[in-house]
Amino acid sequence: MTQNNLSNRVALVTGASRGLGAAIARALGEAGAKVAVNYFGSAPGAQKVVDHIRSRDSHAEAFRADVRDEAEVRQLAEQVRSRLGPIDILVINATGPQPFIRLEDLTWRACLDQLEFFVKSPMLLTQAVIGSMKQRKQGRIIHIASEVFGRGVPEFSQYVAAKGAQLGLMRSWAMELAPWQITVNAVSPGWIPTERHVNDPQASKDAYAAEVPMKRMGVPDDVGAAVAFLASDAATFITGQNLAVNGGNTFQ
Repeated sequence: MTQNNLSNRVALVTGASRGLGAAIARALGEAGAKVAVNYFGSAPGAQKVVDHIRSRDSHAEAFRADVRDEAEVRQLAEQVRSRLGPIDILVINATGPQPFIRLEDLTWRACLDQLEFFVKSPMLLTQAVIGSMKQRKQGRIIHIASEVFGRGVPEFSQYVAAKGAQLGLMRSWAMELAPWQITVNAVSPGWIPTERHVNDPQASKDAYAAEVPMKRMGVPDDVGAAVAFLASDAATFITGQNLAVNGGNTFQ
């Protein structure tokens, strides 16, 4: 097995029916992993990702679950283990609406909405997989974070704060799980256009790209490649790190 070969590994990617999650699932599948494609709202989107992975002679199956719900997360982990095997790689990617809200209009409910995706969900998912990982003394937990925490985007404080909290979880869990050879890292993309951004003004995208040192925006496959690396044997001795995938727009 080469260092980047994920054959015989089982990967669970949350929020993988579209966007960055879909690109991550495809990248892991193309590296040989058996991929559990989690989705909540779009069964057709998840099936499209599954079909793509299968067309590359890898194995994938779709699993519906709300990753903010305790019972559904437990059931998700059990179903993946039953159908694919013990989970070796957990990619925490699922997200929800990301509205811009002025400070004057910010509510605690708006903050909680983000914390449920970026604190509660990672906690539930990680708790559901670490027992088996500890027993086997191996595992990869990869958070999909964001450059917004480093950039302090205005009128976005509820999202920025939740993403900062997620990085705090990652760093603490990396230290806690290291004795079991379980690595915990984060990938922080910049603004990478996906289906979520189809209606965003082109002028806004151009203005953002002009500020990026590489003078362009990234593509979802850039994030998929970074995750596949962190999931591989090449990253065995890397933990507690936040890898920015944004053309040099922030420094970690």
